[in-house]
Amino acid sequence: MNFNNISFILHKTQLSENIGLCARAMKNFGFKNLSLIDPKPLFPNDKIIATSVGAKDIIQKAKVYNDLEKSLNNTDILIATSARFRNKNIKHISLEDIKKIDLKKKISFLFGSEASGLSNKEVSYADYTLQIPSNEKFRSLNLSHSLVIVAQTISNIISKKKSDFQKSKKIQRATKKEISAMLNFCISNLEKQNFFKQKPKKPIMLENLRSIFYKMELSQKEIRILSSVFAGLRKKP
Repeated sequence: MNFNNISFILHKTQLSENIGLCARAMKNFGFKNLSLIDPKPLFPNDKIIATSVGAKDIIQKAKVYNDLEKSLNNTDILIATSARFRNKNIKHISLEDIKKIDLKKKISFLFGSEASGLSNKEVSYADYTLQIPSNEKFRSLNLSHSLVIVAQTISNIISKKKSDFQKSKKIQRATKKEISAMLNFCISNLEKQNFFKQKPKKPIMLENLRSIFYKMELSQKEIRILSSVFAGLRKKP
């Protein structure tokens, strides 16, 4: 288990103060990997630096991306935080369940914007969704408060240095980058076959395809096999 394997991703954060406070919370518990997807404030700015207090180094090293998919190239497992239950075929976990995940992998925790959280499109990239227990009549938590709860939980698990997860060392799990490449290849072939005939339904079909492949815990070998299958489907008999 390694603190360096854990990353925090902030999606379309709206307030400078929340970015700074999230960086501060990360440093409080020993984490340093921060990514931002299309932040609304100018990044970095003086207010972000000021509210980060002693975590200026995390702000300076933070990575900024235009979209979520590009930020996942070095992620093995993505956990999306959400106050809402999603009616999707995706595993929902609690804070207690985090200790069952292989923290030797590169894990990223995804947090949505303050106003709207994460859409189903963003959630479709995740392996799991995580809901922090709170008042049923008032579930909405401040962004930095959510992050500090998750960070403290993981820090506590890593510090105990306990793991029940075991898998053959010969099996190399596919990275998000490899899954993304395979999925884009699949989608490209489907478009050439005019699979998406009903244009209005295309976005939800893409969400479902992403959700299927991103949560399957595919190995690198399985990615190669699927890519070969998709390539074979293009060949004319």
